[in-house]
Amino acid sequence: MFALTAATSWASGLNVYATVFVLGYLQQTGSVALPPDLMVVANPLVMFVAGVMYIVEFFADKIPGVDTAWDTLHTVVRIPAGALLAAGAFGDAGPAAEFAAFLLGGGLAGSAHITKAGSRVLINMSPEPFTNWAASVTEDVAAIGGLWTALNHPLLFIGLLALFLLALIWFLPRLWRLLRRVFLTLGRWFGLVKSAQSSPEASVPKNPPEKG
Repeated sequence: MFALTAATSWASGLNVYATVFVLGYLQQTGSVALPPDLMVVANPLVMFVAGVMYIVEFFADKIPGVDTAWDTLHTVVRIPAGALLAAGAFGDAGPAAEFAAFLLGGGLAGSAHITKAGSRVLINMSPEPFTNWAASVTEDVAAIGGLWTALNHPLLFIGLLALFLLALIWFLPRLWRLLRRVFLTLGRWFGLVKSAQSSPEASVPKNPPEKG
């Protein structure tokens, strides 16, 4: 149960539409028996909307610049959806467990989303699109592969998730510093941030010449 909760929320931070569609498909085909509160993802209407939105995201996520705008917009979609899916996995365990799962799901979805969105800003600094495409495909494979691993090898998924969180603790401060440099550079290009003076001597007033 914990592995399913963690996987659905973490995968939602990467691609919520793929997560919902895959869960619904697995339930429809009998490959997995989802908790009652998650059965809604197997509704044909929910699967149809998730599938259409996944197709839209598949293309939007591979266009430099558009992907960053898409990620920014989906901050208000992926994180709440991850929290709700996690809560649904524990819906029959009581209000306390459901709320705890909601908090855990929101945190995991947020960590995956921030890592994805921040990394894309850095990748988009490169003029070629191939790195962007590779990152997008890797994220989709990771989301779907994470769900499959959690359902078939839950202990393995929990171990991999622990490694991800440890790597995230190491990576986020460095990501923030890199993003700060990028935004400062862009700010100077557009005149929003004043450049520092080229030499420190320029700011030191010269002594007036002495009278002889």
